[in-house]
Amino acid sequence: MPTYPRDRFDDVPRDLQRVGAHRSEPRRGRGWIVLAWAALATGVLVGAGVVALGVLNDSFQFVAPTSTSAASDPATDDAGDGASGGATDGAAETPAPTASAATPAEAAATTSIAVLNGTTTTGLAASASGTLTSAGWTVGLQGNTDGTAPSTIVYYSTADGAAAALGVAQALGVTATELSTAFPDADVTVVLGADFTG
Repeated sequence: MPTYPRDRFDDVPRDLQRVGAHRSEPRRGRGWIVLAWAALATGVLVGAGVVALGVLNDSFQFVAPTSTSAASDPATDDAGDGASGGATDGAAETPAPTASAATPAEAAATTSIAVLNGTTTTGLAASASGTLTSAGWTVGLQGNTDGTAPSTIVYYSTADGAAAALGVAQALGVTATELSTAFPDADVTVVLGADFTG
């Protein structure tokens, strides 16, 4: 290996404080930026994992508001005697005894009706909508719920809709009606349960 005499390029001044020919000094606060990105990535991954587990376990589903109190018999609730279990938990299982069922001619023009299939039976909402249409009611929306409903309930969104809800319930041959704000897209919403035969 050849040797060369020492020259001026071999003597680098000590006051240059250079780390290397292609390196610059690290910027201040760079560690916090890396930490922030790592925390954000961790949060996104944890959130995605929670959502994925919820979907895989079928935890995210729509449940009718009275599905937990479905053990009460709709026939006894309709009698208005107040002895059913649903009437004691603060939920309005049936309308006031003084309410009478409205006819389609009285309420159909101003009442929006939605029919939701709360069962695994295909086409049940269409069948119920056909029954209501034949009775003179106008159905504006048909669809499915995300979960299953054990019994059929006709919900009305305001107290003024009690008569229309009773009329719709009579047309379908069901007895359970309930005041609920869980369905804001319609004045009267029918959730068809496993007891509905169509």
